[in-house]
Amino acid sequence: MASKRPVTASNQSTAATPRGDDRQAQLLRIACRFFARYGYKGTSLRDIADEAQITKAALYYHFPNKNSLYERIVLHGLRVLVDEVTEATNLAGTGREKLRAFMITTAEIYVRDPDQWIAGSNAFWVDEDTVPRKAAIDLRDRYEKLLRACITQGMKSGEFKDVDPALAGRLVLSVINGLARWFRPGGRLTIGQVIDQYLDIILAGIAVDTPALAPAPRKTKR
Repeated sequence: MASKRPVTASNQSTAATPRGDDRQAQLLRIACRFFARYGYKGTSLRDIADEAQITKAALYYHFPNKNSLYERIVLHGLRVLVDEVTEATNLAGTGREKLRAFMITTAEIYVRDPDQWIAGSNAFWVDEDTVPRKAAIDLRDRYEKLLRACITQGMKSGEFKDVDPALAGRLVLSVINGLARWFRPGGRLTIGQVIDQYLDIILAGIAVDTPALAPAPRKTKR
């Protein structure tokens, strides 16, 4: 059982009680925040119900158990990620442009809703029965396949060196996933500036080398 959370300003609101879809959306937002901050095991339905100022019975009306709530959050986040990255990379032209589109779109999704991103990322590190593994893994595989396709196109066009697309993709994903540990909006760099610098650093290792200038002949003493 997770420790009791402090009452926040959100549960002290005097606004009208949400109904129907509004209530469900409110519960999803609260649950997403708790899953992101405390993890699946560290969050209880009691925590979510208390934050929403409803009874557990009322929560059960919308979601029969914690698993169904987590499933809704994780699968929705993954579908949004795959759909938006697919659209962005399809609109890009060169391999470099596609790789940047993949990276910047993913990063912008994180900035837009970091709780959703973290909760979804954590899904692959929790017990196997907490989310429908096949559906989640299928979406993750589609996302990673998009990245490998960007790298492969760059290789075929001569923009990138002949590298292992899967290995290069893991490097890119490690860089992007690391944003959750340090990037905060409003800092010295925008998310676009961060991604451009990351891309420059990565491509310095996989871009085709330019021929080096021949060294000037050494002068001999007479």
